[in-house]
Amino acid sequence: MQLQQLAYFVAVAEVRHFTQAAELLRVAQPSLSKQIRALETELGASLFSRARGNITLTPAGEALLPLAKRILADVDTARLEVQELAGLRRGRVRLGATPSLCAGLLGDVLRRFHDNYPGVQLLVEEGGSRDLVRELTRGSLDLALVILPLHGDPPLETAPILREHLVVASPAGGSGMPRRPYLQIEDLRNRPLVMFRSGYDLREATIGACRAAGFEPRFAVEGGEMDAVLRFVEAGLGIAVVPSMVLAGRPGLRGTPLVLTDQADDAAPRRAAPGSGLLRTIALAHRKDVDLTHAARAFQATLETFLVEAALAGSLPAGVEALVNDNPH
Repeated sequence: MQLQQLAYFVAVAEVRHFTQAAELLRVAQPSLSKQIRALETELGASLFSRARGNITLTPAGEALLPLAKRILADVDTARLEVQELAGLRRGRVRLGATPSLCAGLLGDVLRRFHDNYPGVQLLVEEGGSRDLVRELTRGSLDLALVILPLHGDPPLETAPILREHLVVASPAGGSGMPRRPYLQIEDLRNRPLVMFRSGYDLREATIGACRAAGFEPRFAVEGGEMDAVLRFVEAGLGIAVVPSMVLAGRPGLRGTPLVLTDQADDAAPRRAAPGSGLLRTIALAHRKDVDLTHAARAFQATLETFLVEAALAGSLPAGVEALVNDNPH
């Protein structure tokens, strides 16, 4: 089995067309087809169904695709690492982060890292925590800022770095919400919720907390990303459970701390001390079986230093607490 064969296989699997895959890879289509047939012969199974010109993956192809992507990603990482060790001032960091962090403090961290390491390429993927865990496990990311606890026991190493408050976002001038310093999960009963799409930890956290309180949440609209959810709340479609930091600069929204009346299941964030609100923990994660590149380690150090300095200066976003002092390297 050759890396070139795996790269050809992945290209065809992604575009579902042999000629288009060959054009993307800048190789002759007969050569590409020949290499894939050789791969199928070695594996003893067909990878594509070619009935009537419609290219689909066979069960063997479906099983091979995530493994092939991971192998190719690991080889790419190894190549970059060797180049760094050879003294080349370049590299790459593939970072995943939740929308709340992308909209909050991450921009300042990326700017500091770029100023210190201008030759290192930064690739940022924004997504829900569970999506990022999946991409990290597949080898598509080097590092990811994810929500604890992780689900399904993925092979990842995590280091808690931040703790943030969750609040109920509602229109600033809206009526119908209790005017109290905090809300309980029970206050969400029978109220229309604006809900994130699947893959967001906040979606599972909110649903889990409601079910633990004995009721099924009612959705006014669902399937949005962070910015869309906030805009829908501003428009008066419903309320939403969000991190407090995302409300900065949104005068049209009011954030009320959320607390649990009873301990929810594992899908919900943990309860803090009475009156301090509902919290969730953010961790920096990477795969256990792959050593971080020099560039990735430099980004981790930059992030932790930034958080320590911001905490000492009191400049962290509202509702955010740094935890990096608890995890020295």
